[in-house]
Amino acid sequence: MCYSVREIKKVAIGSIFFKTVWNMMKEKFFRKNDIFFVAATLFVAVTVYLTMHMVYGTEGTSVQIVVDGEVYAEYSLEQDREIQIDYDKSEGFNVLIIENGEAVVKEADCPDKLCVKQKAVSKNGESIVCLPHKLVITIVGGEEAEYDGFTG
Repeated sequence: MCYSVREIKKVAIGSIFFKTVWNMMKEKFFRKNDIFFVAATLFVAVTVYLTMHMVYGTEGTSVQIVVDGEVYAEYSLEQDREIQIDYDKSEGFNVLIIENGEAVVKEADCPDKLCVKQKAVSKNGESIVCLPHKLVITIVGGEEAEYDGFTG
């Protein structure tokens, strides 16, 4: 019997693939180092979560709006409302919504609209920032966190 080079390559590639699959099936899916890595990653994730919860864990009582370094207004988080923030120096605006104890910027005319893309804030110390309008919205009040930060 005579085989062509093409037929020999097909058989060789097929046998290599079969051997690789067979060896993978015979080996254990996890090794000791894999299990250690997963456990260490979970430990770090839980530690970071608990640390952030302790630092920013307390609910704020009000929203402080600062424009260009000066306090513009302060509103309670308990009362739902819509606040339009207009600026004297430019024709810009931001619309702040306070609802269900959270504050979020729903609309703005800044070019990047990063302030609109930020999540709602409700915990003491959280902020929403709009750099083009020099706007900082910060949650204040409530109990101070037990720790200001951690060092390693």
